[in-house]
Amino acid sequence: MATGRTGSRGRGARVAVTGGMLPYAAQMATRTEVRTSLSTHRQAGPLEMVAEGLGELWSRRRLVRYLVGADLRHTSSNTLLGEVWWILDPLLQMAVYTILVTVIFQRSVADYPIFIFSALVPWKWFSTAIEDAIGSVTTRDKLIKQLQFPKIVLPASSVLAATYNFGFGLAAMGIMLVLLYPARISALLVLIPLVAVVQFALTFALALFAAAINVFFRDLRNVSRHALRLWFYLSPVLWSFEAFFPEANRTLRLVETVNPFYPVLSAYRDLVYYGRSPDWGALAAVLAVSVLLGAIGVAFFKRLEPAFAKVL
Repeated sequence: MATGRTGSRGRGARVAVTGGMLPYAAQMATRTEVRTSLSTHRQAGPLEMVAEGLGELWSRRRLVRYLVGADLRHTSSNTLLGEVWWILDPLLQMAVYTILVTVIFQRSVADYPIFIFSALVPWKWFSTAIEDAIGSVTTRDKLIKQLQFPKIVLPASSVLAATYNFGFGLAAMGIMLVLLYPARISALLVLIPLVAVVQFALTFALALFAAAINVFFRDLRNVSRHALRLWFYLSPVLWSFEAFFPEANRTLRLVETVNPFYPVLSAYRDLVYYGRSPDWGALAAVLAVSVLLGAIGVAFFKRLEPAFAKVL
């Protein structure tokens, strides 16, 4: 009888382990594996991780091109007009904001449509790249679990896909200048790619942080929508100090100082709307900060990368 009771208790214990304790044990094992992966990766220094990440982007450039094409095809296949929306969307936004500012608030400047469009197109590039990069890792969880490849190519492909579509916005801007505002065409327009390089560096740096953090903090996508909207209104897209607030107080000027996109968007507007050279010193400062932030972002991404497959 004792043996029977002991066997019964043994079977019950095994059932308890199978039914209740195993999930907890599995969770603890997963956490241990994550900590082990991270501690193993700590052996590589920050500079080594940066070099490794950049080397992976270069060695897997064909994979990056494939992912960019896949992102573009996926975006185009979900709508009837496809990539045409990259031209229509900023044009429609421009029309809405023009009515809002000039008719409702009765605040405007000369040729306001091109005034706003010159900053709206770059902002759409930035916001789209960040939003896509946030989910670039989590939406490919099955691929990450099945294949071994450097995950840094995922946010990079999202930023490059948005950069490709940015070209459509520039084409629309060029057509608008030729047809509606030919007097604002100047030789300085050829300098737009230099400003785009600065913006790309800043966008890529922030995309790396966003993609890595979202793996562990899934609410980031919802938070980012509100943060980007606030950032939009604090950036000189609908307005500029020169055109709307020439006597801006110190508090308003603080926005200009701490917002890295203020000199970037102002540079686009200087080239397109005002036909003058932008503040190259401010752009150089943004570029320097972006390169440093990008290096930190690569190291940060590589530091967390070993845990992605365990968490997803």
